[in-house]
Amino acid sequence: MTTTAPTAAPIAKIAFIGAGSVVFTQGLLTDLLAFPDLRGLHIALHDIDPERLATAHGAARHLTERAGAAPYTTVTAHPERRAALAGADFVINIVQVGMGASTRTDFDVPAGYGVRQTIGDTLGVGGIFRALRTFPVLRALGADIAELCPDAWLLNYTNPMAMNVQYLTAATGLTRVVGLCHSVYWTLRDLSALLKVPYEEVTYRAAGVNHQSWMLRLEHDGADLYPRLDELIASDEQLRRRVRVDMYRRLGYYPTETSEHSAEYVPWYLRHDSEIERLRLPVGAYLGIVAENVAQYERTRDALAAGEPLDAEATMEYAPQVIHSITTGTPRTVYGNVPNHGLIDNLPAAGTVEVPCLVDASGVQPTRIGALPAQCAALNRSYLSMNDLVVRAALEDDPRSVRQAAMADPATAAALPVERIWELCDAMVRAHGDLLQPSLRATDLL
Repeated sequence: MTTTAPTAAPIAKIAFIGAGSVVFTQGLLTDLLAFPDLRGLHIALHDIDPERLATAHGAARHLTERAGAAPYTTVTAHPERRAALAGADFVINIVQVGMGASTRTDFDVPAGYGVRQTIGDTLGVGGIFRALRTFPVLRALGADIAELCPDAWLLNYTNPMAMNVQYLTAATGLTRVVGLCHSVYWTLRDLSALLKVPYEEVTYRAAGVNHQSWMLRLEHDGADLYPRLDELIASDEQLRRRVRVDMYRRLGYYPTETSEHSAEYVPWYLRHDSEIERLRLPVGAYLGIVAENVAQYERTRDALAAGEPLDAEATMEYAPQVIHSITTGTPRTVYGNVPNHGLIDNLPAAGTVEVPCLVDASGVQPTRIGALPAQCAALNRSYLSMNDLVVRAALEDDPRSVRQAAMADPATAAALPVERIWELCDAMVRAHGDLLQPSLRATDLL
């Protein structure tokens, strides 16, 4: 179904896979439509949920009309993925396999074994099984892209980011794959506000892995901002009650993700009641975010049905910037998650790393960083080692690697003895059932 008939061939076709994540889709569209030189896009929306697809389609039509782009922009809705992908120049992946019900399983089952999680979408038991139920969809998506739009750029937002990008490149052979996350951008915005320095005037560089990169350089007018941050932390007890600040004080480099995320990737915090209290960690926080996402979706659906205006706002996400740069040749730097082909010397070559990337008409070009500080690389290697075991489990049809990944995960290993880790993995396999590839559904492997 098409909202308007284009007067000429579109300047680019963008396929949204998982467009039923309506709030996120609206934000990306708002950003895209704000570029005057991107008039003439074809936006192709796909979702397997008919109601969510219809809502996304209605929201996209509303936003194009509000932006004055309706005469130039084509919006189509496709319940079948291949139709959305055919001839696409860009594919934005925002699927969430299993939706809220699976997310609740990711929290409830481990909680029954005494494993605490805050977000559960990157590492840990939640991250492992979110990846394993997403991989079959990624393999099929990659095969469709290779056939229907082999030159398209696949811009992935679906978590666990690093595992998904590693699996996509290994399982599908696609090379134009980049994972996009806003954590570096918002960390810098937050630090700029905290230090009372204009964001636009800060010189910075970060690198590492998704949700655990490090602010390697932080300067204003040529002066290092870290001493000023040290003074502020020393004078503010409440700042010292944040996990990422605690990590910074001990490691010397500020991590680029929230305290809720950061607590899950190390063994030091969630295992201990005293640390949860000291650092004010909200166990199970992501379940509240899921509920709010559903409520936002329902408000959007109901507003469209009532003919009311939508309150979508710009997001400053990277995907619209990448599309604009490649389409128009406008150079800019974004942070991307890409295979570590010599980009960070002291991290595994097969892992997915997060580095600054130049984007222009030539595509996404990652920046070589060299070596990370040893203490930062040590944590990143632990993270990537667990990722590698999860990806290997799927590629090699090896259910034992799933358990070994959980054994290697720092927070899970801190919480449980090894026998209970295997029992927990069995319980998660049974709970997620048919969402996993058949070869990984085995239990009782000892």
